[in-house]
Amino acid sequence: MAENFSFDIVSDFDRQELVNALDQVKREISQRYDLKGSDTTLELEKDHIFIVTDSELTLNSVIDIIRQKAIKRKLSLKIFDFHNIENVSGNKVKQTISLIKGLNQEVAKKISKNIRDVIKKINVSINGDTLRVASKSKNDLQTVIKLLEKFEESYKIPLQANNYR
Repeated sequence: MAENFSFDIVSDFDRQELVNALDQVKREISQRYDLKGSDTTLELEKDHIFIVTDSELTLNSVIDIIRQKAIKRKLSLKIFDFHNIENVSGNKVKQTISLIKGLNQEVAKKISKNIRDVIKKINVSINGDTLRVASKSKNDLQTVIKLLEKFEESYKIPLQANNYR
């Protein structure tokens, strides 16, 4: 009897790497000459990052630093969903950044359909916020893994393959 091989498609990031990156950002904000007296706060909550600072110029600098540190820590920039900039009391601006994690049902269904359109002899099942891809051919699974880059670009979410068996 032929063996079945499988892997999971997930949209995830290493939270500890994000914490480390944001710690580096805070350190750089306290040390950089142009940001030193800016009274900038950076908070990480479960699904959001909040930045409160003096001006949009300072905010843009902080966001650039966040992007740089995330790239150095091998975090995809697609995990960040930037909301509109809000004006808050005391002439300050606030930026809320949502963290994208997990596949919602709609995106999972589209990815599943796209995989089955490309490769007919493959099983794709939705398990919560992951997709399980199974096939008797390792080559088919390798093709799907290569397709993930295209899906990542078209759906604008980070995708990873894990639990390869």
